[in-house]
Amino acid sequence: MNRMLTIFKREFRGYFATPVAYVFIVIFLFLTGLFTFYIGSFYERSQADLEPFFRYHPWLYMLLIPAISMRLWSEERKSGTLELLMTLPISLADAVIGKFLAAWAFTAIALGLTFPLWLTVNYLGNPDNTVIAAGYVGSLLMAGGFLSIGACISALTRNQVVAFVISFVICFAFNLSGFPLVLDFFSGWAPQAVVEAIGSFSFLTHFNSIQKGVIDLRDVIFFATLIALWLYANMLAIEHSKGH
Repeated sequence: MNRMLTIFKREFRGYFATPVAYVFIVIFLFLTGLFTFYIGSFYERSQADLEPFFRYHPWLYMLLIPAISMRLWSEERKSGTLELLMTLPISLADAVIGKFLAAWAFTAIALGLTFPLWLTVNYLGNPDNTVIAAGYVGSLLMAGGFLSIGACISALTRNQVVAFVISFVICFAFNLSGFPLVLDFFSGWAPQAVVEAIGSFSFLTHFNSIQKGVIDLRDVIFFATLIALWLYANMLAIEHSKGH
């Protein structure tokens, strides 16, 4: 645990050692405000909730999370520090989980800085803050899912741009898998069980139920299992890269 914490602190401090972290936070806050107030018609709806704010998180994360995760391992491989990291008295699991948790904590800070929206909706009306809290929990879980995918892909290449593009495509696929258009395509020739399995992988499906205030254990298990599987794949990718 102490070794994992060491990696976590090292990575977390690294985010704020360059202007990149601050640029990301500013862009994230700007885009969330843009989608909430203008595209989501926050004021026009005349409803005291943050549904327009959470509605676009899957699409924002699909673009912004790969920008965070692309450097997690690609930079280590490109600079040659991966070999040095692996010679330290830490386990591979400590390194993978520590890096992931640092990126997740950084994302949590960016998400937490949207609290003025919560203050605004409470000033304008009497929202159900339990539902809003559930939305934040669901958003953070979904961000963790996106990050675990990006971290794994980052471990497979030295090129950060390649890592970003591949992560974006996979995250896009997870978002789209529950769309009727996609399900209709598969339902024409695939067994119903396969169609239902594809639909069950949709981030939108699991997140939408949570953001409505219903924290179903199945949705939590989905994101937790997804994160665990991608982090395990992350470890396998690092093990493979050590041999090359």
